[in-house]
Amino acid sequence: MLDRVIADRPASFLNAASGKEHPIASKLFAIPGITGLLILGDFITVNKQPEARWTEITKQVEQALASL
Repeated sequence: MLDRVIADRPASFLNAASGKEHPIASKLFAIPGITGLLILGDFITVNKQPEARWTEITKQVEQALASL
């Protein structure tokens, strides 16, 4: 959950290629290990590769969103 709305309408990205034109998705897909995203209103669902560690991904996602 975010402290503000970042998307007016839902957007689902099953891979980095599908999100390359979306400003938020492209920024998040630059984080190693992220495989999919669902962006809606004030929340984002992040899917990751099985071997990726949540602690690293979470830290990087928070940094990316703070810069918006």
